[in-house]
Formats: sequence, C-alpha cells, structure tokens
Amino acid sequence: MSFDPASLEQSWPVPSEPRPIVTFGAGSIVGDAHYPAYRKADFPIAGLFDPDREKAEKLAAEWGVTAYASAEEAAAVENAVFDLATPPNTHAAVLRLLPEGAAVLIQKPMGSDLEAATEILEICREKNFKAAVNFQLRFAPMMLALKDAIARGWLGEVVDFDAWLALATPWQLRPFLEGLPRIEIAMHSIHYLDLIRELLGDPQGVHAKSVGHPNHEVAQTRTSAILDYGETVRCALSVNHDHDFGRKHQACEFRICGTEGAAYLQLGVNLDYPRGEPDILEIRPKGGDEWVGVPLQGAWFPDAFVGRMANLQRFAAGEDEELVSSVEDAWNTMALVEAAYQSSASPATPPQERP
Repeated sequence: MSFDPASLEQSWPVPSEPRPIVTFGAGSIVGDAHYPAYRKADFPIAGLFDPDREKAEKLAAEWGVTAYASAEEAAAVENAVFDLATPPNTHAAVLRLLPEGAAVLIQKPMGSDLEAATEILEICREKNFKAAVNFQLRFAPMMLALKDAIARGWLGEVVDFDAWLALATPWQLRPFLEGLPRIEIAMHSIHYLDLIRELLGDPQGVHAKSVGHPNHEVAQTRTSAILDYGETVRCALSVNHDHDFGRKHQACEFRICGTEGAAYLQLGVNLDYPRGEPDILEIRPKGGDEWVGVPLQGAWFPDAFVGRMANLQRFAAGEDEELVSSVEDAWNTMALVEAAYQSSASPATPPQERP
C-alpha cells in the first residue's frame, strides 16, 4: 500500500451558486472565523443582526455588509442561508423567526442542554429546515485528511483515541459565558466529543468529571472523560484550560492509534487563541517505519468554516446527498454531552475501607 500524504483530501467542494449569508450575532467568532472563511471562499455575505446595535454596526462596517435594524428584517432576506452565531439560550427564538424550509447553520452547542436541543430539533422539523449545527472541526483540513487516511486503511482498525489539552484559554473573549452553569464540555470539548462520534460511532456510555478552578469564577474549565467503546477501543480526554505557566509545556493534541498505524495532530488555534499556531498532522502509516508530516492546505480557523458552510449550501441545492452534523445527528452529540454532565454530577465509586 503506497502512502502519499499529499494525496489526502483536505477540503470540501464549494457550491456552484452560493447563496447570500445572513448572520445573527456580532460576537468575536463572526469576525475571527465566520466572515474570514466566507470571504476566502467568495461566499456572498448579505449582512447581520445583533441586538447590540453599536457592535453590529461596527462589525458590519468592517466587512462592508448591512447591519439590519431588527431580527425580523434579517429573517426576511430572500434566498438567504441563515448563520446563527448566537448564544445557545437564544437559538430557539431566532429559529422561530425564520421562513419555512430555510437553510440554517446553528452555532454549537445546540441549546443550553438536552431539553433545549430537543426543542430546537422539534422547531427544525416543524418548519422543515435544512438545518445543521456548526461542528466545524469535522471540516478542518487536518481532520478531513485524517478521515481519508483512515478510510484508505493506513492506520488499520482504530483502537485508541487520546485528547490531551494543557493550555490557557482566554474565556474573557466570550462575555456571554459569564454566569452560565455549563462551560467546558458544552462550549469546548463538545467539538472533540462530536469528532469522536464521527470517527468511532456512538459510545456505550461516558465517565466524566468537569470542574472549575479557584483562580476564577468560570463554571468549569478542566475535564477528564472516558468514553466506553467496549473491550477493544480506548478513548480518553484530559482537558485543562488553566495551564497558564508559559508556552513551554502547553499542549493541544490528539493521538489516534490503529492496529497498523497511528496519527498525531496538533490543534494550533487553541494555543495562543485566537492568533493560534500551525495545525500539525503526522502519520506513521501501515507498513512504514517513520512518522511522515502531512502538508496541510489550511487550518481549523478559518478553513473549517468554509467546508461547514459549503456542505450546508450544497445540500440545500441538491449537490450533496448528506448534510453533515444535521440537527438530527447533532442531537446525539448533545445527548453525549448531557451524559457527561450527569456522570460528572454522580458520585464516584469509593474504595472499600480496610477491614
């Protein structure tokens, strides 16, 4: 089996006739990722709405788009694809404003909890939306290449997935998180849980503990989790957003091992966010005796946002048969998140006392 890392798929085809994008929300993620991605792909941006008029007008001026006066005006734009970059507790209200049959991209998480996710799912079904959740890590060039390598058999059967994060995350860039009871798993590690579901399928269950830190008031910033895939596959996550002691020993990496090969990935954007460092994908393929770097054609931010929007637009136009991370599938990721929080709130198994 010949291993050619440059041949791995790393991008999603763009729609032949892109539709205008209307964004709800003017937070940092829009200016840092959504709009850079859409401009890079030549997707037309019609405009945006945010209840903070000053913030909306500032971002609209920076990108040369319209700042709509109301949510209703934004929802009335014809033939638009609606991009909800909104806090999870406002998704449902925005969805109710959108026209029947609309194409919609919903920011993760899909609501604040599983009950809210179920409400969102029901709205999308009732209004016949073509709706996906913005689990864009699935579309990062390194992840598309990894999935292609696995599909080609270069790792054999995947039997081990390790996620290790030790870094300093600037939660202050997202002021809407203040006071929320669920942070780390729901807002960050949800990306990893969703990607793991795509690679390994749905687990039988999860053991998890998520905690805060005495140096701040963010609800949770550190998580340990084990996903149960039976007796062959091991899957573990160790996540610490409070490793704020300089860059030297920080990390944001995955190790995926198969029966015949392995892969190593660095998720660079999380290191010195939002500027980030380069993404890295290295593979030791089946039959090989050394690690080989895969030349990446882009990064998680902003390129994954291109693929995420491209798939939605192509599905709405009938050019893609599958809508990746549809609300139907994303609900299962939310169910896994809910199970992780239930596990975290449950008592651990205590050791027996010495007789």
